[in-house]
Amino acid sequence: MTDAAHAKSVDPQEIANFAAMADEWWDETGKFKPLHKFNPIRIGYIRDQVIQHFNIKSGDNTTLLKPFKGLRLLDIGCGGGLLSEPMARLGAEVVSADASETNINVASLHAEKSGLKIDYRHTTAEDLAEAGEQFDIILNMEVIEHVADLEGFANACCKMLKPGGIMFVATLNRTVKSYALAIVGAEYILRWLPRGTHNWKKFLKPSEVVHLVRRGGLTVEHMTGATYNPLNDKWSLSRDFDVNYMLCATRPE
Repeated sequence: MTDAAHAKSVDPQEIANFAAMADEWWDETGKFKPLHKFNPIRIGYIRDQVIQHFNIKSGDNTTLLKPFKGLRLLDIGCGGGLLSEPMARLGAEVVSADASETNINVASLHAEKSGLKIDYRHTTAEDLAEAGEQFDIILNMEVIEHVADLEGFANACCKMLKPGGIMFVATLNRTVKSYALAIVGAEYILRWLPRGTHNWKKFLKPSEVVHLVRRGGLTVEHMTGATYNPLNDKWSLSRDFDVNYMLCATRPE
């Protein structure tokens, strides 16, 4: 098994950047404030698409409160667990992986304090795939633009999706608008994020992500843009793919 810090997809500088901020993962007013603001629409999108895909009926209170019960979920590049914990609360059996041991330690401690059972692992997508891990749901959220070996990472993720499973990918588009808003605006003017958090050249156009998941044998089912409104300080789903976007893809049974 490869050391998580030396897998092909791991970019040491990217890991160092996020590890340096790890103590602030759960501070809603800190360096991860943009993710906390973004989280509600990510969770809502995932929840709605999973319920629709698996045809989950809210026949009783248990299903209504924990619709993901019985589904095994991977949160790859989980960071401090901002998505892992809501997924566990929705009833999923959650495995969360990150190449930063610091992130995993922070996430594990927070989950323990929250009384949540989450299987946190300091590992990589490649090692999980090599071990034969399989999942009904894979969350690949705001990760793919930070990896070094894009195709190897995408192939490993696709390989772990069960037949009939669903994978979500969220990332940033490589456009002039995304450079202006996500780099210049967010990092230099508003200082929402530390400078160097993102590398615009590693942003991916929707067509490139679609190509990657199709090469992995998946079928793209849905895609949506996500836009921020500074007037009400809220994110919403939209038809604007110029900056942030999300998609879900499935493996045929």
